[in-house]
Amino acid sequence: MQAMMKQAQQMQQKLQEDIALIRVEASAGGGMVAVKMDGRKNVLSVRIDPEVAGDVEMLQDMMMAAFNEASKKVDDEAQEKMGGLLGGMGLPPGMF
Repeated sequence: MQAMMKQAQQMQQKLQEDIALIRVEASAGGGMVAVKMDGRKNVLSVRIDPEVAGDVEMLQDMMMAAFNEASKKVDDEAQEKMGGLLGGMGLPPGMF
């Protein structure tokens, strides 16, 4: 039992390391705003097309959309990595 707990702890640590390495990019407004984010949902970079810089409301909406999309992409990739790791343990689908 203790060996299984140690193995589970090691797998959890590896999963956290793998998730931290995730890098995603999301854009909004046809690419006028782009956000890069890591697996811990830290923003790595933001790119804004100068054309939208004058319209504050539109820029705010596009920024929010890009951040939300990047966050969703991180969640999707993390879930995919978790599924692959947990699938190797022989657990039934949908358990995590």
